[in-house]
Amino acid sequence: MSINLASLPVSSASAPAQPWRVGLIGFGCVGQGLYDILQQRPEAGFTISRIAVKTPDKVRPLPAGRFEFDAEALLNDDSLDVLVEVIDDADTAFRLVSEALRRGRRVVTANKAMLARHLPELVQLQRAGQGTLLYEAAVCGSIPIIRTLDAYFGAEPLRRLTGILNGSSNYVLTRMGEDGSDYAPALLEAQHKGFAETDPTLDMGAFDPRSKAVLLAAHAYGSFLNPEEVLNLGIEGISAVDIAFAASNGQKIKVVAGLQRLADGRITALVTPQLVGPESPLYSVDREFNGVVIEADFAGEQFLQGRGAGGHPTGSAVLADLAALRQGFTYQYSKATTPAEYASDLEVEIYLRTDEDRLIDLLDFSEISEEADEDEYVVGYVALANLIRHRDTLRKYGAFIVRTGRLRPVSTEVFTAEILA
Repeated sequence: MSINLASLPVSSASAPAQPWRVGLIGFGCVGQGLYDILQQRPEAGFTISRIAVKTPDKVRPLPAGRFEFDAEALLNDDSLDVLVEVIDDADTAFRLVSEALRRGRRVVTANKAMLARHLPELVQLQRAGQGTLLYEAAVCGSIPIIRTLDAYFGAEPLRRLTGILNGSSNYVLTRMGEDGSDYAPALLEAQHKGFAETDPTLDMGAFDPRSKAVLLAAHAYGSFLNPEEVLNLGIEGISAVDIAFAASNGQKIKVVAGLQRLADGRITALVTPQLVGPESPLYSVDREFNGVVIEADFAGEQFLQGRGAGGHPTGSAVLADLAALRQGFTYQYSKATTPAEYASDLEVEIYLRTDEDRLIDLLDFSEISEEADEDEYVVGYVALANLIRHRDTLRKYGAFIVRTGRLRPVSTEVFTAEILA
């Protein structure tokens, strides 16, 4: 039996009678990506009516008359159906987004730093008013992880969620593994290719993936974490010695965000370099790609992979949010009614390479299983609280730390439920 699809009735929900008018705040990589996508896909049913930017004299690929310089004017324009905020200033973004929600506006944002700092306030604004905020583009670019957690796994407990959430650092680590090169030339290549910023601190220091991990915790476990509570260690101090250490054990080094439910129901969240073996789906996530592994109590393991950055991949996530808003979709935060408590009273097994013996004393290893004086590294268990307390000092002295994937309660035998990427 054949069916003529052309003869089927078209749902009235498939496209609005009139395109939605979009007010775009910001015209950087993501803003331009969205504009380009909508130019190519007019049938999507959205048109960018107004564009507000910050710098008047910046060279842009559209006529100067397409731009204006007062974002407040877009908030005041009730003819706009939705506002899209894609600027790089977290404080200004919060002011604009929070005010838009107070006015009952629909908003899409990609500003993960702003969201991580202010998510509880923004959720409360939505509950108190008529505004709606979606932010799929803030985490993992084109990968629909936020919607997956909120809509599909909203009722199912999750054992753990692990992911490579930053394409810039992942590209650097991939190139170092391929060439056996040092950090500086790999970073320079990433910058030349547009995968890393001129100032790479947020990406290479794991601040960017920490913000994303905070957002994931809200949807995976209902927990609104303070970003400063979450351990983040970057790859600024990495060398070819560390890549070789991982390779000697058949592993790679990846910057992994690890969220896990512990046996007592609490959760932990760590964002650091981690040793990843070929048994993990994340082992093959290379270059600028992102990947997320969801391990649910009943559904088992799910793996999502895709481009985590760039104008078109991230713009596609903004477009998905626009379409979802048009269909009336909102985040439910269903697990926030019984949020999981955050746990930091744990010990983490780490590989530490440093030429400063004082750092080993500072971290106060409770157990050391391996030492190599010639390569200046030590492997053993350290209190998570010490790592959080001294992370700035570790950065200052160029120490490099990798998690092995094992953790345990403070001063007890190895915790059986390891964080495995």
